[in-house]
Amino acid sequence: MDYIVEIGKRAKEACAEVMLLTQTQKNAGLKSVAEELRMQADYLMEENAKDVARARECGMKESLVDRLKLTKARIDGMAEGLEQIVSLEDPIGETMETKIRPNGLRIGKRRVPIGVVGIIYESRPNVTADAFGLCFKTGNVVILRGGSDAICSNQAVVEVIKEGLRKEGLPETAIQLVENTSREIVNQMMKLNEYIDVLIPRGGAGLIASVVQNSTVPVIETGTGNCHIFVDETADLKMAADIIDNAKTQRMGVCNACESLVIHEKIAEQAVPVIYERLSAKQVEVRGDARACAIQKGIVPATEEDWGTEYLDAVISMKVVSSIEEAIAHINQYNTGHSESIITKDYDHALKFQDEIDAAAVYVNASTRFTDGFEFGFGAEIGISTQKLHARGPMGLEALTTTKYVIFGNGQIRP
Repeated sequence: MDYIVEIGKRAKEACAEVMLLTQTQKNAGLKSVAEELRMQADYLMEENAKDVARARECGMKESLVDRLKLTKARIDGMAEGLEQIVSLEDPIGETMETKIRPNGLRIGKRRVPIGVVGIIYESRPNVTADAFGLCFKTGNVVILRGGSDAICSNQAVVEVIKEGLRKEGLPETAIQLVENTSREIVNQMMKLNEYIDVLIPRGGAGLIASVVQNSTVPVIETGTGNCHIFVDETADLKMAADIIDNAKTQRMGVCNACESLVIHEKIAEQAVPVIYERLSAKQVEVRGDARACAIQKGIVPATEEDWGTEYLDAVISMKVVSSIEEAIAHINQYNTGHSESIITKDYDHALKFQDEIDAAAVYVNASTRFTDGFEFGFGAEIGISTQKLHARGPMGLEALTTTKYVIFGNGQIRP
């Protein structure tokens, strides 16, 4: 317990300094870190290669290895994300509303840092830079606990971040890495209420459920992604095939990848073969209901479990439905509240889908892969929240703030 408590203490002590940094200082630090990431790309890839090799030796599936891997393009993307955060307005200190009471009290509501943000995540070294950038810009200190499969990568990224901060004379303690990757440490971290203000888990369903169920520290739940695409009866088939191909195969191991297809019966005879052919060309296995199997040879019969599964792999489910109402009911029953899309030319159906689907992001004629902080213009994201309190969807700077009331008086006392 002493190990994680010491990290918590250092983080809490750093809060007093980090929360008082000016926007100019924070931006200078982020620019310096971005430059350092690019300068040390070769070093980062060398350390990352150790994790990738170990993952393959342990039999990790390639879609997850891809999620773990750092390339020059991805490192440049991490740096670009930090630079985009620099360009965003700093929310800290913003007075959101002010009102004057009849007694003369002037009451304002101001955005302030949360304090210490703990993040528990798996296999995503880019999260290390994204989380730091968003927390630093909002005056928060971050404690990072990545998975054992990415430990070399995370250590290297944190080392580079600290070097960037040192060059600007800024506190390295703004970022703390938990290098002990044992489960016992995670369990202790989840009870560290004295030092951690909020925990954000990022990873598979098991990790997220464990943190939500066991943490005494408040949790922002970032959910798994059983994302659906509904091909409506008026859909443009080429558009549908292009969007589904992108949503499923561009990166299969991410939470905004499409895992489930719903096809309207009036277009199924034409749509199912076209979509199946496109996915089969990318070695994606399609698991369908009886109607889908009857239309296209090669589709594997689906089980009830398939409708609710986030595969993170070259597998997708397919269900044929009789109406948009049935499609919406099916999606709302099995989705995880992440991202859902409809392909349609019918404006009324588009609005109905957006109104009635219960999810953080609902698209019309676009890929679910856009549910991402960078794509939404946030610079990066701390996670994609599928819960409904505090934040929902991709979480950028504002999601890492809280508020306090600031009240000015001139001698008022309560009668």
